[in-house]
Amino acid sequence: MPEIRKFLAFDTSTDRMSIALTDGVRVWQHSGAGGAQASATLIPAILALLADAGLALGQLDAIAFGRGPGSFTGLRTACAVAQGLAFGANGGAGIPVLPIDTLMAVAEEARFQRHQAAGNPPGASSILRVTALLDARMDEMYVQRYEFRGDACAPLGDCELVRPENLVLEPGAGLWVGNVFGVYADRLPMGLASLTRLEALPTATAMLRLAPALAAAGYCVDAAGALPIYVRDKVALTTDERAEVKARAALAALSAANSA
Repeated sequence: MPEIRKFLAFDTSTDRMSIALTDGVRVWQHSGAGGAQASATLIPAILALLADAGLALGQLDAIAFGRGPGSFTGLRTACAVAQGLAFGANGGAGIPVLPIDTLMAVAEEARFQRHQAAGNPPGASSILRVTALLDARMDEMYVQRYEFRGDACAPLGDCELVRPENLVLEPGAGLWVGNVFGVYADRLPMGLASLTRLEALPTATAMLRLAPALAAAGYCVDAAGALPIYVRDKVALTTDERAEVKARAALAALSAANSA
């Protein structure tokens, strides 16, 4: 099976929108406002990035997107755009999509930053454990732990939703990363201040680094499989929300067809 090298990746799960594109050698990237604003700017920004790179959607091997957890509106936007672009590529023949966990992208971004700061290549550490923490709003955080062996990343358990004061500081948890240290500074366990911490958000460039191994491991799905992960109890869309997702997917498909 040939190595998958050309990826488009994007994440709109936080208040920062992140997009990146690679042809296997070079990387193009763009960032902007996330959340509700991403629904209006994501598709134009993707098409502009493709134009800058001189690539058509049909030339991509897969589209990677942040599937959550995160902002409900942001996740709906990412899934609809991933579906629409994937369905519309290659004259409707479509291309695969690669759902990537938001917290895994946070963990990879922090790992990469750490190695850059130390002047080491990204795969220099043989084993690194990372605990990723993202603000879930409503006085809660998303928490998930990962282990890196070289460049390979594996989750250690499931994503959890916890209140800041209930965070368990497990021994040997390694690097603590995310965007909660300032937001919940007065509520996090006091012992966290003495541990190794790093501010990080999910980035599309982190997803590009994760994508080849995940794709090779069989995590790509067809466009209909571009679905979000919700950790809170909301498990179904309302009629209006389903219509909104379909409308965004149709718009993305039309944009893809026009740019193919």
